[in-house]
Amino acid sequence: MIEVTPVASVVAPPAAQAPKKLFFVSLGCPKNRVDSEIMLGELQARDYVVVDTAEEADLLVVNTCAFVEEAREESVDTILDMARIKTDSGDKKQLIVAGCLAQRYGEELKISIPEVDAYLGTGDHWQIGKLMDGPLGTSQAAKNLVMEARGGTEPAPQHVPLVVAGKPGYIYDAYSPRIVTTPPWTAYVKIAEGCSQRCSYCIIPRLRGGAKSRPIDDIVMEVENLAAKGVKEINLIAQDLTHYGDDRKDGTTLAGLLRELVKVEGVHWIRLLYLYPHAFTDELIEIIATEPKIAKYIDMPLQHISDSVLTIMRRRFSEADTRLLVQKLRDQIPGLVFRTTFIVGHPGETEADFQTLMNFVRETRFERMGVFKYSTEEGTQAARRDDFVMSIVKEDRYHRLMTLQQGISSELQEAMVGREIEVLIEGPSDETDLLLQARYYGQAPDIDGVTYINEGFAKAGDIVRAEIVEAGDYDLVARIIDADEIPEALRA
Repeated sequence: MIEVTPVASVVAPPAAQAPKKLFFVSLGCPKNRVDSEIMLGELQARDYVVVDTAEEADLLVVNTCAFVEEAREESVDTILDMARIKTDSGDKKQLIVAGCLAQRYGEELKISIPEVDAYLGTGDHWQIGKLMDGPLGTSQAAKNLVMEARGGTEPAPQHVPLVVAGKPGYIYDAYSPRIVTTPPWTAYVKIAEGCSQRCSYCIIPRLRGGAKSRPIDDIVMEVENLAAKGVKEINLIAQDLTHYGDDRKDGTTLAGLLRELVKVEGVHWIRLLYLYPHAFTDELIEIIATEPKIAKYIDMPLQHISDSVLTIMRRRFSEADTRLLVQKLRDQIPGLVFRTTFIVGHPGETEADFQTLMNFVRETRFERMGVFKYSTEEGTQAARRDDFVMSIVKEDRYHRLMTLQQGISSELQEAMVGREIEVLIEGPSDETDLLLQARYYGQAPDIDGVTYINEGFAKAGDIVRAEIVEAGDYDLVARIIDADEIPEALRA
């Protein structure tokens, strides 16, 4: 969960105007975080300022996730917490729920949690500004939105939640108001919305719509604007980066986008998150391998390796295809850090299938790996099967695979001791003020480990060279070796 607290880019309204106070909770993945940043931008334009606690806010917003059962439970718990705070205030606050949970269950939620004033789906979250042009539902723009959502009728009484969850597929552009909530040296850039794959277990196409790619020039403009503000690390995100541009049918490709983005001055790292294995072209491999600005880091959710499970999953990529691609990436991209995810306990997965997966992980030795226990998603093909794997078996397979990976990760980390790497300084460590915290290109923000600096000085946002002196299962310890970065007064 990301609680969005006051940021420097939120400008307070003139002193003569009473500020409107906002408390915002963003749940789920970085793609959802970008949606939250768009909503924050819309509300900033209405003179809202972000505050630290829900109790002091006039408006409460929760941007939800509904990807798996645990995410849904967290979203509902958060909404209920905000609803209690609203009720305790004597209903003096307003509460808006947005995102995937609102898109999927808005009509049900308005009955079960009527304290919410409005539910905004994934294609309508950007309309939050219309609702807040005046008191919710009373400005003309808000009234029009309410009437449209209710089929042209007059708004219902205020206590009946409004549900605006139309067709998904909204994608922002470089002109959209946005407040970047990440540290000033890093940012996420969503280059496409939705997904056109039809994996058996996944609800995302229903929640987000089919793939819809932004134009290259619009993305370049956004990255240029971010770089001008000091952003050094660009994290490109989408449900499926590899198929970026397919829907445009004009020759747009991810490789073509990257060739333009590497020209942007001030950008040091471009990181690719969520690359799918099919349609991974030789041109894309070549530009990742040869362009210094592109981090030698691939996040590719393979999900399984057994052909029988891949077929059930509708993954369209065989074991042989996967092994060939992974080996090609290893051979052609020096220093590659490979992150992947797998699902255990998918309906139809046998112990033999799982052992095939264990053997693959043991042989391939991924630098980073996550494991999901299969979660039944209503409306998906997998949910209609009758060969479910028992929860106790899923739990056992999860722990066995993660234990295997922990040992592999520890060995790969230890092998890095003595290497010199570039690190991006992020400031004092979360663990102790006596250490600096940093990341190298193989550590994506928030999902991987970090590099602790135990010797040397640098400012947050600096990129310096360091030598790795110690390694844990997931984190590293290093000393800065760029003497020029250390102020004279602090040198030994």
